[in-house]
Amino acid sequence: MSTIRVDAKVVMLGKESVGKTSLVERYVHNRFLHPYQNTIGAAFVAKPIQVGEKVITLGIWDTAGAERYEAMSRIYYRGARAAIICYDLTDSSSFQRARFWVKELQNCEELCKIYLCGTKSDLIEADRSRRQIDFHDAQDFAEEIGAQLFETSSKTGKNVDEMFQKVAEDYNSTAFQYMTGDI
Repeated sequence: MSTIRVDAKVVMLGKESVGKTSLVERYVHNRFLHPYQNTIGAAFVAKPIQVGEKVITLGIWDTAGAERYEAMSRIYYRGARAAIICYDLTDSSSFQRARFWVKELQNCEELCKIYLCGTKSDLIEADRSRRQIDFHDAQDFAEEIGAQLFETSSKTGKNVDEMFQKVAEDYNSTAFQYMTGDI
């Protein structure tokens, strides 16, 4: 049995039911499962991705979003090189929870690069009145914390591959590796 070399540990964080597992399913298996089961604890998957001439393997930890698993999530994001912090574009409380996870990472994993991910963009494209998080507010927050912002749809695949590609490209960049102590 061979082991998979993981170049970059990536952790998915966010409130319960924001769509973290759906993002991973769309990215890794190019499918959208509905209904899905809630994640208990965390799930792990590794996926290689081409970045220029190199192949970077992202080790993706999909953590449970329920608050009762919060302490356990800390175990999974320890040593992460990147965190995709998710919030549901149709649920303002999920954006507040995303702010919590940003503070957690800034306090515990200073070298972890943060990506903000608004999920379920297909729902707001179908009905704009469902949007509860203003794009400009999310963009301002992303700039404030030095994060890149993505609005995604696991159902349609919108921006999912692009987001993970950006994580891999950033990891591959010399500046990011220097920042995380890899060189």
